[in-house]
Amino acid sequence: MNLRIGILLVALLVSAGVVTRADRAEPVPPRQTFDRFPMAFDGWNGAQQPPFTKDILDILGVDEYVTRAYFTANRAEGVGLYVGYYQSQRQGDTMHSPLNCLPGAGWEPVSNQHLTLDVIGNGAAARSIEVNRYVIRKGLDRQLVLYWYQAHDRVVASEYWGKMYMVADAVRMNRTDGALVRVIVPVASDDLNEARAEASAIRFVKAMFPHLTDFLPA
Repeated sequence: MNLRIGILLVALLVSAGVVTRADRAEPVPPRQTFDRFPMAFDGWNGAQQPPFTKDILDILGVDEYVTRAYFTANRAEGVGLYVGYYQSQRQGDTMHSPLNCLPGAGWEPVSNQHLTLDVIGNGAAARSIEVNRYVIRKGLDRQLVLYWYQAHDRVVASEYWGKMYMVADAVRMNRTDGALVRVIVPVASDDLNEARAEASAIRFVKAMFPHLTDFLPA
């Protein structure tokens, strides 16, 4: 098993190097910009968050992003949304796991698993997606995080499989565009509230997911 994983990683690195060196101009697919991402949908109302600093943007390498807080009408539930879009990942600006940034910000993972969610996708068709579910902690504060990688109407939880698909798409379509989607919900101090935070995050993802189609081209 370790040998297979090693071979897979070597193949991934070699393929990624080939993709990076390729000099063909990538087509720019039509998409709406995030300033038009809806501020309200299905009972959720958005509030724009402060823009990232230049230092953070230099690290992320995104071409465009949206970062907002969304609340229910009575503000009983609130979530944070971040979507970072990469028009091309050939020149070193690639998506990476949000967990890479957590230690520097003082957060540490407490638990992790995958969740399968039933959502409405492109063309109002029902589909199932698999996403990462993490609980992170900093001191007494906890947050529940759902995140995934999305490109060409494909949702992937695994960072490694996301990169494999990127290489395949670069060869097949001459495209390496894609996005990281992250939803965060604060968690109070007991397990019951963790379950409530998860339920809130899932409700938000189901309401938000159909709106991604125009902003993340297939």
